[in-house]
Amino acid sequence: MTRYGDELAVVTVTYSPGETLDTFLSTLSAATTRPVSVVLADNGSTDGVPERAAAEHPHVTFLPTGGNLGYGAGANRGVASLPDSVGWVVVANPDLSWGVGSLDKLLEAAKRWPRGGAFGPLIREPSGAVYPSARLLPSLGRGVGHALFAVVWPGNPWSREYRQAAAAPEERTAGWLSGSCLLMRREAFDSVDGFDPRYFMYFEDVDLGDRLGRAGWLNVYVPEAEVVHIGGHSTQRASKRMLAAHHSSAYRYLADRHRGPLWAPLMLAVRAGLALRLRLMTR
Repeated sequence: MTRYGDELAVVTVTYSPGETLDTFLSTLSAATTRPVSVVLADNGSTDGVPERAAAEHPHVTFLPTGGNLGYGAGANRGVASLPDSVGWVVVANPDLSWGVGSLDKLLEAAKRWPRGGAFGPLIREPSGAVYPSARLLPSLGRGVGHALFAVVWPGNPWSREYRQAAAAPEERTAGWLSGSCLLMRREAFDSVDGFDPRYFMYFEDVDLGDRLGRAGWLNVYVPEAEVVHIGGHSTQRASKRMLAAHHSSAYRYLADRHRGPLWAPLMLAVRAGLALRLRLMTR
């Protein structure tokens, strides 16, 4: 097992991020008092923004992944490029605005949770609303209930339980944490081989949180640390494609955990239900 140092690095996956990357980098300087390097794992940007950012900032590295690999696979490439001196890795979307001291507060929490593998901040929307970023794992019952009713009945009991939206904003463990901003022990990330590259987008963070838990690590929500998720330039352009990816990833997650002939009829019904839901949402 590789023994890592105590240095900190941030990996962000870029795909023509636009002006949001400037905010990401400018606010990062106030998020920690520690030196921090940044890797832009680039999935094929055409706007020139990541290359320019790397040229302007000596602590930023531009790392082409060779194609549009998806979020998890791109993040894996970025983490793999880091030297062994880096033992703390932040994987974050490039459309974040960092709260003052947010990374330092996550690192302080890591001292309180020696079995913590992943640590997530409180995430706000641009409106100031708190995004429910620390959730339960989607069991088959919760997952199907949430998928079927979340759009037409937002307050349904399955979605409320899954999202944990009513939970007190206090430091606690969770089933999984939003992949839009995660501080991870690199040892923990390695122990589960990072993100599963089969998830192009969506559910790669749910899957990671589940596998970390199965490996004996904890997913810890740290609301004292705050970031704002501005909303990505690249993600505003592909809503139908993104909805299709979300439904495909949801099925993959459930199917991976309910294998074999006994589960086959139910999983066929789940697949059909998700396909119908997608058609209704993209009409």
